Amino acid sequence: MARRLSLGFDTSAAHCAAALLNGDRVLVQRHEDMAKGQAERLFPLLAEVLAEAGADWRDLDVLGVGTGPGNFTGIRIAVAAARGLALSLGIPAVGVGLTEAAALDLPRPCRVALPARGDEVIWQDFGQGDSSPAQAPLHMLPPGPPLLAPRQPLAVAIARIALDRAGQPDLPRPAPIYLRPADAAPALDRGPVIL
Repeated sequence: MARRLSLGFDTSAAHCAAALLNGDRVLVQRHEDMAKGQAERLFPLLAEVLAEAGADWRDLDVLGVGTGPGNFTGIRIAVAAARGLALSLGIPAVGVGLTEAAALDLPRPCRVALPARGDEVIWQDFGQGDSSPAQAPLHMLPPGPPLLAPRQPLAVAIARIALDRAGQPDLPRPAPIYLRPADAAPALDRGPVIL
C-alpha cells in the first residue's frame, strides 16, 4: 500500500498540537498546553513529530491546519505556517474548522462544544440542518441535538479530514474562521511623515 502522509496541526487555543498520519493510521500525535509561545514552538514541534516517525518534510502529501474559531493570534500562526509550508513543499494545505474536526466520526445528529474564553464554548450542530459555529456560555445554548465529546484528538481529526480532501479540485487556501472582530484597534496617534 502506498504511503500517504498527512500532517495536521492546530494552535487556535492555549495549546500547540500536531499529528502525523499514514492514511488513517496515527504515526505520532502530540499536544502541548501553553498559554503563549505557540509561534516559537510550532515548527520545532512539527520537526519532532516528523523525526519521531522517521519522516522528512519532503515525504508529506498534504497539510491540515485548524482554522478556528478560537484565539485570533493562534489561528493566524497556524494558517500562515500552513500556507508557507504548502508553497515551499508544493503540496496542498487544507483548512479544517475545529468544530468540524471535533464532530468527525460522531453519530448524527449531534452537537459539539469546545472550550473558549471564560465560561464560554464554541459550539455547532451537525446532521440536522447544520448550524454555523457560534460562541456562548454552555448553560445558555439553545435546545438541540445531544452534546457529544470528540472521539479523537483535534490534530488527528484535522490530518484525517485534510487527507480526505486533498484531491479535490479548486481547493481553497486555508483561511481563519473568526466569530467576532479582532480586539486590536489602529493606533490613535499619527506616525511620522516619510519624505
